[in-house]
Amino acid sequence: MTSPFPPTSRLARRLATLAIGLPLLAASAAMAAEVNLYTTREPKLIEPLLNAYTQQSGVKVNTVFVKDGLLERVKAEGAQSPADVLMTVDIGNLLDLVDGGVTQPIQSEALNAVIPANLRGADGQWYTLSLRDRVAYVAKDLDIQALHYEDFADPKWKGKVCIRSGQHPYNTALIAALIAHDGAEATEQWLRGVKANLGRPATGGDRDVARDILGGICDIGIANAYYVGRMKNAPQDSDSYKWGEAIKVIRPTFKDSKGTHVNISGAAVAKHAPHQAEAIQLLEYLVSDEAQSLYAKANYEYPVKAGVELDPVVASFGALQVDELPLTEIARHRKLASELVDKVGLNR
Repeated sequence: MTSPFPPTSRLARRLATLAIGLPLLAASAAMAAEVNLYTTREPKLIEPLLNAYTQQSGVKVNTVFVKDGLLERVKAEGAQSPADVLMTVDIGNLLDLVDGGVTQPIQSEALNAVIPANLRGADGQWYTLSLRDRVAYVAKDLDIQALHYEDFADPKWKGKVCIRSGQHPYNTALIAALIAHDGAEATEQWLRGVKANLGRPATGGDRDVARDILGGICDIGIANAYYVGRMKNAPQDSDSYKWGEAIKVIRPTFKDSKGTHVNISGAAVAKHAPHQAEAIQLLEYLVSDEAQSLYAKANYEYPVKAGVELDPVVASFGALQVDELPLTEIARHRKLASELVDKVGLNR
């Protein structure tokens, strides 16, 4: 059948239809921009960062909070997994994801420029997003300005040390770092010394260390610095605030090193990420000035990016010089660290 419209008219109609359709397609693509995040982090700690990212980029972040079994879940989902980014805390947990075969190497000049080599995977399989320094809580009235981690086993602190379970990842990572620095035999003796110095069983949480210093049960303890930010910024009539006010923070170093031990929060791109480009874009945002400032001021974690303004409480601890040992070197001693905790009966 012959068209009632001349050829030029038909072409004009087609061009007009295309002109109308292109903006609709572009809008649809923009609305479809998304990234799927699987994380073990507490929702209230990271939602401000994710909301800021969506507002800035227009990319929707679909977040799945996985309290336990992140590796097992992603493995079970296999090639059909919707996960793009895997985020967790503790270097051991992060490397378990890599060793479990559920991550992929990526290349990002932005990430490599911000994150020091000892705080990321050499092959781009994982990246540190924030730091959690393992520090000394010290009774405020004690005249102590510096400590080595090894000092916690000194007999002069007999009955005066508090610490949470030796099997907690925060402590097994520190013990693994001691093995890397001082050797297994010396670390075993250190654990025996710490056990002899305990003012109460190795149990509870990091904030309980501050609580028990206030209560006179111990004078010094080992805990993460960011908890002090939470305590000192708590309501002034709260117990948490009183615990925070009872202590000062000293960043210990190892005797053979000028650096302080840190654990991390970090992330990797999932092996079968359906939105790989968006996954990399999210990681790059998380080391931007804006996101790193949110880590520093909302979570009291130490930013991995140099030069970011700190929360005043965290800034009062002084400059953080990170132990230069690669986290992968520390992490490979985790199993032995756990075995030594049981061998000396630290938790009994």
